[in-house]
Amino acid sequence: MKSSSAPSRVTLEVSLGSVAGNFRAVQARVAPLGVIAVLKADAYGLGMSRIAERLGREGAAGIATAELREALAAQEATGGKVPVGILGSLMPDEIGPAVRAGIRIPLSDLDEARAVSAAARQCGRTARCHVALDTGMSRVGVALEDAEETVPRFAALPGIELEGLYSHFPTANVPGDGATLAQVRAVKALVRRLAAKGVRFAALHIANSDGVNNVPSACRAPFTHVRTGINLHGSFDPLGARALALKPVFTLRARLAQVRLVRAGRTIGYGRTWTAPRDVLVGTVAAGYADGLPLALSNRGSILVHGQPCPVVGRICMDFTTVLLDQVPDARPGDEAVCLGRQGDREIGIDEWATLKGTHAYEVLCAIGSRVRRTYVES
Repeated sequence: MKSSSAPSRVTLEVSLGSVAGNFRAVQARVAPLGVIAVLKADAYGLGMSRIAERLGREGAAGIATAELREALAAQEATGGKVPVGILGSLMPDEIGPAVRAGIRIPLSDLDEARAVSAAARQCGRTARCHVALDTGMSRVGVALEDAEETVPRFAALPGIELEGLYSHFPTANVPGDGATLAQVRAVKALVRRLAAKGVRFAALHIANSDGVNNVPSACRAPFTHVRTGINLHGSFDPLGARALALKPVFTLRARLAQVRLVRAGRTIGYGRTWTAPRDVLVGTVAAGYADGLPLALSNRGSILVHGQPCPVVGRICMDFTTVLLDQVPDARPGDEAVCLGRQGDREIGIDEWATLKGTHAYEVLCAIGSRVRRTYVES
């Protein structure tokens, strides 16, 4: 039997229909602006190609990734019908292939722009570029105070078409944040000054998912697009407003490997962090931190079995997690255990895991392991 045909112990089921519904919710909120789907990190671990293809059919104005390999995969998934760009910067050896493939290229400094220009002239193509503007993230991009001088120099380089300009919010998850509103004003002012010098952009965007929910001024003209990533997956930053009605899009399923009686006084797991107060029925779920279950769930979280939340007892291991089955005495090996998502009338949301871990949904999603099989449904 081939490994690809063997049954999976852990599966991540993704509802493409719910992803599309969340996309439409964002689209309706920001219309007439276009919506760019941010599918970096393999669509936050959900599987970029299938989601890119679905959102391409849904009318995504663009797809954004973090690196060239992802961009090329997105381009292939959409049949080249949706503009695909890279957020941030390119490595020197990525410039030539990106230009040849027609990927939208970010520009952060003159040396990079000159290299893009040279690659464009060498292969006889025009490189469509987007200026990455640093208005406060201090990560990548042209510093705001240098942009009025630098951006026209980008535009003057042969083989380069300045198609867009974008920036990024570090604190858009805080409604009414003064620094965020100042970023919006700074971008607008710069665009006006650049237009006076003859440099104009077909695409202008700064709003991310947090911006869509918290910063209305970033979701209307002169901006032309917004970017959304985590909202597509039905999640929000824990601090910000939740202006959109979104649906969870995935279920993380495992199975019980064993059901056994643990006698009073016996300990469970590494470090002996849990001691049975009485004779208890315990299930061993065939999923652990290698599959994305945070260690922070140890002795704190729950997993759904037969629609009931069963407390995690003991430390989560690489491959297994133990849970109390007092509420489901009829549980048997092979039964489904839902780690994230809905089973019956109960649901465990990714925000619960993020809170226990002291992080946000982005990190939890990206930590779901590579051995977890991704499956897709249209409903």
